[in-house]
Amino acid sequence: MSNQIPFDVSFNFVPRAARPTKPRSHGITEIRAPYYDTFGTRHLQDVMDVAGQWVDGIKWAGGSFALVPAEQVRAFSDIAHENDAYVSSGGWIETVLRYGDDAVDAYLKEAKEVGFDVIEISTGFIMLPTSGLQRLVEKVVRAGLKAKPELGIQIGSGGDSSEAELAAEGAKDVGDLIDRGRKALEAGAEIIMIESEGITENVTRWNTGVAATIMNGLGMENVMFEAADGPVFEWYVKNYGNEVNLFVDHSQILQLEGLRQNIWGNKSTWGRVINPA
Repeated sequence: MSNQIPFDVSFNFVPRAARPTKPRSHGITEIRAPYYDTFGTRHLQDVMDVAGQWVDGIKWAGGSFALVPAEQVRAFSDIAHENDAYVSSGGWIETVLRYGDDAVDAYLKEAKEVGFDVIEISTGFIMLPTSGLQRLVEKVVRAGLKAKPELGIQIGSGGDSSEAELAAEGAKDVGDLIDRGRKALEAGAEIIMIESEGITENVTRWNTGVAATIMNGLGMENVMFEAADGPVFEWYVKNYGNEVNLFVDHSQILQLEGLRQNIWGNKSTWGRVINPA
């Protein structure tokens, strides 16, 4: 527990579990931009005014930015950057890839123009070989952007498919995920996003052993887990401490950060999250 609180917070005489200041390389919190909830720049500015010091990045999910005027996407990026947060594309490259190399080049060009910093390379819906993933990572890096492959064990993950539909598709071996993740990191990927479907989402029982295998195989600092459900991000912090990298909904920032800092919790976590300075 640390008495040193390098943040602008009220009641700072109360000790907290140690947290690094931004830019953080661990204990990263990425939040969802408009998708399930539609909101604009005024709402985002409010969120940042209240909780911006706990937000490391903003992710546009499901290509939602392609339904928004470019000046609005750029305005979101400006607010994020003013608060030392990066902007990630989410997994829409799966759509763009269907239209060829020229479309990918145009996608990366416009991504830079609207202020994106990170391109997520999702592979849940497409059959992309590891060599192709490596080439995409290299292309993104050459374009001056950071590459974040999204990998998972569930075939067909990344959308709004039902549990029954995904179960019918089957699952992939976690060893394959680790191998692809290592090769993507070697190709220049910044971090690997781990798709929650098949692990903690759309399963009858959580595959916690898969999460542990990924942590051990790729290193906790090299992965970020989708955890946009309170019991899920609580489980990750409870089992791996407050330095685990997590993607949550923007409505959950303070709930997650309160858990990370050990100022609140439930009967399972209250008072138990410790990290010395």
